Amino acid sequence: MAMLLFKKKFLSAIRSGEKTQTIRLWKYRRMRAGQRSYIPGIGYIRIEAVDEVQLDALTDEDARPDGFKTADLLREEIARLYPQQLADGHQAYRVVFRTMTNDE
Repeated sequence: MAMLLFKKKFLSAIRSGEKTQTIRLWKYRRMRAGQRSYIPGIGYIRIEAVDEVQLDALTDEDARPDGFKTADLLREEIARLYPQQLADGHQAYRVVFRTMTNDE
């Protein structure tokens, strides 16, 4: 089972439901819709969608489910977290997820 790792600063936003997606830079798609995954410190999640995105085309509306007020702030965080992947030309993927209840 694939895990999604997050910086500690994002965990409370995931728990509260403010953050329901993440942008990841991968050579190839590593997850698919319907897949179950795990976030340490959160628990199990269900992947709702995985879509290729262009970082330059992200809007402020796209950034909000990721826990950012603006697309510029989201792009700045991506640049800070993924400098090597950006330099290597990896594809950006939007991973939409929801936390799972104990009975799922």
